[in-house]
This record gives sequence, C-alpha cells and structure tokens, in this order.
Amino acid sequence: MRDSDRLLDWYDLHARDLPWRVGPAARSTGVRPDPYRVWLSEVMLQQTTVAAVKSYFERFTALWPTVRDLAAAEDGAVMGEWAGLGYYARARNLLKCAREVASVHDGTFPDTAEGLRALPGIGPYSSAAIAAIAFDRPEVVVDGNVERVMARVHDIRTPMPAAKPEMKAAAAQMTPLQRPGDYAQAVMDLGATICTPRSPACGICPWMDICAARRVGVQADLPVKAPKKAKPVRLGIAYVARRADGAWLLERRADKGLLGGMLGWPGSDWRETPPEPFPPLEADWRLLPEEARHTFTHFHLRLRIAVAHVPETATPQRGDFLPQMAFRPSDLPTVMRKVFDLAQESLQDIG
Repeated sequence: MRDSDRLLDWYDLHARDLPWRVGPAARSTGVRPDPYRVWLSEVMLQQTTVAAVKSYFERFTALWPTVRDLAAAEDGAVMGEWAGLGYYARARNLLKCAREVASVHDGTFPDTAEGLRALPGIGPYSSAAIAAIAFDRPEVVVDGNVERVMARVHDIRTPMPAAKPEMKAAAAQMTPLQRPGDYAQAVMDLGATICTPRSPACGICPWMDICAARRVGVQADLPVKAPKKAKPVRLGIAYVARRADGAWLLERRADKGLLGGMLGWPGSDWRETPPEPFPPLEADWRLLPEEARHTFTHFHLRLRIAVAHVPETATPQRGDFLPQMAFRPSDLPTVMRKVFDLAQESLQDIG
C-alpha cells in the first residue's frame, strides 16, 4: 500500500469535523467543498489556531453566506467582526479579494493555484491549499503542521526556517494525484492531532513504520528551530476622551500598517524611546498608573493611557466623536480593547 493511501485510510476514519470542511464521507457521495468557505477559512487560519477561528468563521458565514454578500458588506462591519483575530491586513485583503471575485470573476473563484495567486491577499500557500481542497488540484500544501510531519518522517535536521525548501520538496514527493484535497487535509490533521509539537503519539500514527526520525528516536526534537531573537519593546500613548453626552473620541487608522483600517484611540507613534505627548484635543488629560501591554509578531508594545472628560463643544484635531449608542468595544482590535478596559473605570461616572 502506498504511503498516501495509508494516510487517507486513516483520514477517512479520523478526519476532524470542521465547519468549513466537507468530510470524506460526504465527498464520497459527490458533495464538493464551497470554494468561498475554503478560501475564507484559509485566510482566517493564517497564523491563527483552529480553535480561535471556528466562532469567527461561523459568524462571518451567517452574516455573509456567499462571496457576493461579503463583497457588498461595509468595510467597518467586516473590520468590526474581524476584531480579535489579529493581522488586520488580512481583513482588508479579504474584502479586496471578495470584491474582485464578485466583479471580475462573476462571483466564481479561479480553480487553479495560478489563477488564485492573482487575487489580493492570496499567496503561494493559500493558493495551493484552496486549489487542492476546493478543486482537487494536486498542489503541494505545506503549513506548520505539514512541516513538522515532513521533518520527522524524513528526519530533516536543518534548522528552521532554512529547512523550508527541503520540507516542501519532501512533501511534493508524497503528494498523490488521487484525492489531493483530502490528502492535504489529512497531513494537516495528522500534525494537529498525532504528530504534535510535544509528545507525538507515535504508537497510533499511520506513518509510524516509515518515520525516519522515530527509528532513531529523535522525533520529539524535530523540527529544529533556530534561536529566537529577543523582541524589542515599543512605547506609546493612547488618549481616551469621553464627551459629556457619553460619546467617545476615536479615529480610524490608515489602511497601511499595523491595525490598518481599524478603529482605535488617537495616540502617538510607537517607538523604542518614550514618545512626545501628542493629544488630539485640548483637555485636562490625566495619565493612568497602568499600561496596556500587547505583543505583536515583531515587538512588545507598552501604551501609557491618558484619559479626559470633555464638554459637548470639544473640537478634536484628530479623530471623531462616536455616539455612545454606536460604540461597541468589541469592534476594537485587541490592544485598543485593553486600553478601553483600563480607561473606562476612570470615566465611568459619565452615563
């Protein structure tokens, strides 16, 4: 029996039940995956866990069940629903891609990796995954789970990330022409449930007999990771002002850069040296003793928080007042929600 067939037999019995997936039993009856749902899940899953994505995916597909529905959605509504998933450039590209599919491709996703790569926000990995899962193209799909499986099955000891080409070549050798979509998901499931980062369950692995790392007892040590560089710390100030009628002063960040297109509190630049004060309007600002702390991919952020009560006649130089009834803290990205949680106690005496 071929290695891929052995894995597919395991997948037919043990495939994870995921809201965006058409499982092997359904596929065997001719049910095909919805390319929209496959694409949406792949965008959401980038650098995020399955557990974190499930509720977001279900909410998105309830609000916008087709790519045309998403394309017609307001930017602010989509960004608000995305809040908490992080990497907000993905949400901006999500809308760009949906609108291009709706307007240029008549609501139909291209069915090849090459065609998919031409769409906004779809790179080499996502195009391969969507082409394989949605259209059964024999593409080589390599995510973190697959890298770990390949490192162990082939005993690849080159440190990451230099090992990525070697791992992809190994994955390409094993990718079958039959059921490539199920196979791609099977390898990912194997990495997520059995060939886990710590304490892999080798005794129940369908590839136990072909695993080169297991034969020499180094499976738990792979893949080898290069030492991580210490993340720098950046500093900033966030200004939280509440008007006498309960409105909050917010601004929408520029489309490019971190938190692009998201609502947030006006503030300073984030830098490695203490920033100069840059309040958005004249007020009696009071610095809180607590900081909002958040970690991004490349740095740690520490935000001082300045709060102020202002009259209804206050005119900001930056940002706009959002009425209390229109303000939902859940629309804020995580770091801005942390600021709000610390600031609101100081401003709770206004209705």
